[in-house]
Amino acid sequence: MFYEVVEKIMDSRDVTVGGGSASAVAGAMAAGLVGMVSRLSVGKEYGLPDERYLEIAEELDELAVQLKEGAVEDTRSYLGIKAAFALPKATDEQKSARRAAIESAAIRAANVPLENGRAALRILEFCREMDGKFNPAASSDMEAGVLLAEMAVKDTALNVEANLSLIKTPEINEELARSACGLKAAVQ
Repeated sequence: MFYEVVEKIMDSRDVTVGGGSASAVAGAMAAGLVGMVSRLSVGKEYGLPDERYLEIAEELDELAVQLKEGAVEDTRSYLGIKAAFALPKATDEQKSARRAAIESAAIRAANVPLENGRAALRILEFCREMDGKFNPAASSDMEAGVLLAEMAVKDTALNVEANLSLIKTPEINEELARSACGLKAAVQ
């Protein structure tokens, strides 16, 4: 399913996969790149113990898998919103059920990129820890990883915010808005 999501991101005619999934893919790529740089720094005494480089690389491998799954989940959450909007609305009861389904789907559609953003932020934390302490032959790879992770964090925050207008429960809306602001603030 992941590779289908990636293909749909690149298909301008497909409107089922968007920025939320793309930002998760960017985060997964960032994790892979930074993990590779970490592994390339083992045995070279660049400033961190070899054990730490390997710990970082292992966690980044896990984050890459998590973000690949997050890209798929983001697509599924968007399809949940589409399905909720397609519910009947002829009667007051149907309208009420539809509104509740839309809000529920929007909450899920906000929480998925929020979790993806937190994973991408963890990648940036490793980038900061490794700043100036990695194999310089992999500098362009590290920079690409940093830029991809920053984009992933910023765009996941935007995706959380994109769903807020559909969430009418004030406490939930406010908490998600705060979390999105926190993600954006962490990359400035």
